[in-house]
Amino acid sequence: MDIFNNWQIIAKGWYIVCPSQTLRHGQAKSITLCGQKIVVFRGQDGKVRALHAYCPHLGTDLGLGQVEGNWIRCNFHRWAFDETGKCRHIPCQSTIPSKAKLASYATAEKYGFIWVFPEAIAPNDLPEFDELQGKKLIIQADKVFERKCHHHICMMNGIDAQHLKTVHHLDIKMDLSLRQNESGTQIDFTMKGNVPNTTFRESLIHYFLGETYEYSMRYDNGCIGLLTIMKNVRFFPPLHMIYAYTPLPSLQADGVNPELSKIRIQPIYVTAKRPGIMGYLVSHFLLFCTRLAYYFLRHEDGLIYDNIKFKPNILLSVDKPLAHYINYVNHLEPSAWSRQRKTG
Repeated sequence: MDIFNNWQIIAKGWYIVCPSQTLRHGQAKSITLCGQKIVVFRGQDGKVRALHAYCPHLGTDLGLGQVEGNWIRCNFHRWAFDETGKCRHIPCQSTIPSKAKLASYATAEKYGFIWVFPEAIAPNDLPEFDELQGKKLIIQADKVFERKCHHHICMMNGIDAQHLKTVHHLDIKMDLSLRQNESGTQIDFTMKGNVPNTTFRESLIHYFLGETYEYSMRYDNGCIGLLTIMKNVRFFPPLHMIYAYTPLPSLQADGVNPELSKIRIQPIYVTAKRPGIMGYLVSHFLLFCTRLAYYFLRHEDGLIYDNIKFKPNILLSVDKPLAHYINYVNHLEPSAWSRQRKTG
């Protein structure tokens, strides 16, 4: 079974739960993530845990429970569970049934958000920008919004060279270079080309940015996109933004209804923290420029992706990046949250 554009499958990867600041010490909340009900809670040590939300005893929502130390206790019959999902205490008896266990999920806090991986152990950390590794960061999150198509379709927008001319009116012939990690979970697309000087928009780019334009997209597990623009241009350092995608499958008794399914997109702007007052002003100016660039792209592309019925019957040579991306996604691993597992 193909994974690409398939609402039945939730690939292994990092998915946003909520902003970090909204989960206080000793607080628990249950949420629906990728069609699954999970509970997240912050223990006494400050670490966030995530479990399947329903108590294995009678199915009470653990989001109604209390956090005790680094455990969560059910609000109904007071069963207590640790971060691995194992029941540690039942008030009415001393023995604990072997089946008194919940699925547990890896968590991380980065870029101002709590993230959950749909397995107990995550093989990879959250992705980073190469240019920002080891640096202190300033983060700005924009408003979350939704689209009426699968996130695999939206994610290809950044590597669709044709639409630079047809939608954004930038006639830049882009050369593609690819790099993929050993596990196959992360792939980098770098696009580079010469900027013509025929239209007014192109002339502005040519004057302010230079004769060549380069940008890169880093895809992680088919659900996070790291876009770096303004690479190796005049006047500007690179600008960085993250697109975090969460599928919202419309679940039915016999599967998923693609017509009613949507995705949630969380844009996050990232830049290096610079020292001093001038550094503060520069960093926030760059975040402002990143936001402007994002809204420029989002406005011109949004109508298309809210009305698309994607079917790649005819791919041209210029669509080579799209073909690479589809192949990359189809080699990802389905998670336990999938309605159907990959076979063959």
